[in-house]
Formats: sequence, structure tokens, C-alpha cells
Amino acid sequence: MKKVIDILAQKGSYVVSVSPESKIISALQIMQEKNIGSVVVIDQGKYVGILTERDYARKVVLLDKNSSDTSVAEIMTKDLPWIDRTTSLETCMMIMSEKNIRYLPVVEDGELMGIISINDLIRSTIKNHLETIEHLKNYIQA
Repeated sequence: MKKVIDILAQKGSYVVSVSPESKIISALQIMQEKNIGSVVVIDQGKYVGILTERDYARKVVLLDKNSSDTSVAEIMTKDLPWIDRTTSLETCMMIMSEKNIRYLPVVEDGELMGIISINDLIRSTIKNHLETIEHLKNYIQA
């Protein structure tokens, strides 16, 4: 059974981050430049939340706020469940499905170790299925 540590070993633990005081427009520009859907919010070296495209759509666009005047802290998601490196990928999928979320922070001893996205889980699942298919083909042909 694959674990979060397997994904982090492949993708690394680097995360793109902003401060809570950053303006939304700056965070969106970073997300566009990096072609990502979220940025981690770090305050004095500690994980405090995440800002996602969904946060922007629901808490800025729909509420007619100004992206240049609104800080990340005002709209970021703060209450995502945390996982650790030993959490199974199946558990991650269940949490994401039940909570209707796309990201899970990986935290150990109060330190952010990385972020797991739904896309990470999909890639890992596809890779695992392809490896199983190849293994079965080789077994059948032997």
C-alpha cells in the first residue's frame, strides 16, 4: 500500500508560499507564473493555511472584493485536515472525497513537509495501475 512519503519522494517537499499579508493579486500572479492552483500561506516560518483558486472564486469574485486591496489572510482556507508521511494514499483519497477538498498539508512535529494534491493522487494511481498491468502481462507471457 502506497503512502504519502512515496509521493513526496517523487515530487519533493518544495511548496510555493506567500505571507498572510500578501495581496490576493500577488498570490494569483505567482499561481499563474507557476501554473499551479494554490499557494501555501506561511507566517514566520509556520504553515497557517492555503489559498486556492476556489477560495478566490468564492470569496473574492462572488463577494465583489478587490484583489488588489484584499489580503490572503482574509480569504485563505485555514481548517484543512493534516496528514503525515505515513498516511496511505487511500486514506488521503477518502479524506479529500469526504471533505470535498483538493489539497492536504503534510505536517509532522508542527512542520510543513509538503502538500499532496488530488492530481498527485491521480498520477500515482494511474502509475500504479500501469505497473500492475505490465506485471500481469509479463506474468501471463512467461
